[in-house]
Amino acid sequence: MIGLRDDSDFGPPPPSPEEAEHFASFATPPLPNHAQAFTAQLFAEGGWLQETLSLEHRPEQEQMARAAAAAFEGDEPLLFEAGTGVGKSLAYLLPGIIHAVDQSRQLIVSTHTIALQEQLQKKDLPLCRRLFEAVPELAPYAEFKASVLLGKANYLCTTRLARALADRASLFADSEYEELQRIAEWAKTSTDGLRHELQPPPRPEVWEAVNAASATCSRKNCDPTRCFYQSAKARLRSSQVIIVNHALLFALLNAGAGRAHASTTDSTARGVLYADDFLVLDEAHTVPEVATENFGLALSSYGVNRALSTLYSPKTQRGLLLKLAGAEAKQLVLDALEAARLFFESVHQQFLTARAVVRVREPETVSPLLDGPLGALHRLTLKTADKLDEGHDREELLEQANRIRAIQKSLSEWLTLGDSGHVYWAERSGRRQTIVTLRSAPIDVAAELRKQIFSGGTSVLCTSATLAIGGKMERFAARVGVEADAPSVVVESPFDYARCMHVYVASDVPLPSPQEARLAIEVLSDYVRFCTERVSGGSLVLFTSYHDMRAVAAALEPIYAAAGRPFLMQGQDMSRSELAEQMRAAGDAVLFGTDSFWTGIDVPGAALSQVILTRLPFDPPTHPIIEAKCEHIRERGGTPFVELTLPDALVKFRQGVGRLIRSASDHGIITILDSRVLAKSYGKLFLNSLPTRTHTRMTRATRDSIFPIGS
Repeated sequence: MIGLRDDSDFGPPPPSPEEAEHFASFATPPLPNHAQAFTAQLFAEGGWLQETLSLEHRPEQEQMARAAAAAFEGDEPLLFEAGTGVGKSLAYLLPGIIHAVDQSRQLIVSTHTIALQEQLQKKDLPLCRRLFEAVPELAPYAEFKASVLLGKANYLCTTRLARALADRASLFADSEYEELQRIAEWAKTSTDGLRHELQPPPRPEVWEAVNAASATCSRKNCDPTRCFYQSAKARLRSSQVIIVNHALLFALLNAGAGRAHASTTDSTARGVLYADDFLVLDEAHTVPEVATENFGLALSSYGVNRALSTLYSPKTQRGLLLKLAGAEAKQLVLDALEAARLFFESVHQQFLTARAVVRVREPETVSPLLDGPLGALHRLTLKTADKLDEGHDREELLEQANRIRAIQKSLSEWLTLGDSGHVYWAERSGRRQTIVTLRSAPIDVAAELRKQIFSGGTSVLCTSATLAIGGKMERFAARVGVEADAPSVVVESPFDYARCMHVYVASDVPLPSPQEARLAIEVLSDYVRFCTERVSGGSLVLFTSYHDMRAVAAALEPIYAAAGRPFLMQGQDMSRSELAEQMRAAGDAVLFGTDSFWTGIDVPGAALSQVILTRLPFDPPTHPIIEAKCEHIRERGGTPFVELTLPDALVKFRQGVGRLIRSASDHGIITILDSRVLAKSYGKLFLNSLPTRTHTRMTRATRDSIFPIGS
């Protein structure tokens, strides 16, 4: 990953003590700080933004931009909920770029979805540049540089590629060599050397041998004008704006990158990921969940097998360690592969025969079959490396030795339940459900976020359309570890929801229960068919379980096919962004989605004229993380439903509703098929969280006269 324990590659080396003392003897003039003053002129009514780009003045956007500029200049945290349509990207980018250029600092913008990353890259940052170029006072900022931060494994390393081609006889079978040649031909014309640009995608075992995720790919070994990864790092060091996603940001921090783990003699050094940076967490409502996913361990049978097969592959009879250590290495790798097979089979039999995800509560429930073979392999790998001179082979072996040791440590932690603050579980996945993964996650991620994110002495702006519960930020602040007195602001959307959104609630859908499950699916299917047929535009149907989604799809997909209606569903070999693009293109598609589709889908216009919420989005209480959090709340005398389940569902509900109106010209229908919003006392909280305060009840007997025809 970029920057992982490799701070020397980010900018100039630190000055020597003598140089530092020499420079300190000179008075340093204060750096300019124009962020607040220029922001006021940019976002005021009749200001530069309105005058130059003909964008409408939005008081909510001006309020956010002023607050962001002040937070950046004061190195303070800020929590800002900005409703859909406020224009929050420009509200933090413009003052952020000005502050970054003035102070020679880096603005890190982290998002949850690819869609927002692409919006920032392709729309918002070019808009900022146009504005800076058009206003003489802002001309010094027009040359700002922006980069996207991706993990090392996404990049081709030309040094590793050249050595793989040279070692092809000892490392690759004929079919793999053909793939290697294909990669080499692509590299001749590629601009960025990114894996996703190569179509069809490269074979994983071959890409593993040539990507940049190795100590071999370094400034010492690679020509930065030829190595795609080193070239990307050089661009990062000179960029004022760096875009990253939450998953990579937290994975980097968990792996040891960032200010909190940096070795420095200056305890007052500020920053989060890099020295002296400042951070915007957009789509911040997802931060606790994504951080929880990435601040634990994940070790899969597939990953262990891949790591061992790099040293020696029984399938191809080739491998790095076999080449350098001979028959002894071959047998040790075979022993480790067999031990891994037996170990993960044992985990499967012990935990995963009946369920796909099972919490592990007792230590040492599985025999540590892998420890001995991995230890022997680790020792041989180090011994072999020590016999070699400095160079590519030695570096690759040391890298593999570190990987084996990391696997050992993860296994030991999982088997012993090594961290009392974590929950541990096993899960199976893959198309045939044969991949077994050992997992852990912190029960309360707030302390780790406080350490990694909010203790950096730098500004951290958290923003989203859904941070508050009942207009208050206390719960979000507590979940991410920010101080309770941190500044927080809530501004509503400028859209006229009373005019553009209509809400219908079905009052006769059976309440969720095992006894009524079959009837509930029948009624849900009937309502989804009716509502999607009555709306001429596209409909997004949001489910809370794959089981319900598949059951309703089985009933309705033939009906849609007969009517020539485009039907899309999560899990059918297309990513979320691809499904959204298909929906935009079709204009009248019906899209079924679960969990991740409640947030981040952006389909403006008539292509999304209706959002159907089949159930209130309560998280399943059986998942190990939710279960452990509930236990933690009970232990301190709290009520899990009130403190965790209900607030999380309210945020997700607001996100789902927010998929409908994406621009001032949009209009459409929210259809709620969960009668708990009417039958349960907490239902009012969901209805009160809607952007419009009115709703219309319907039943199957009355819906024909109530529910509209058309979009």
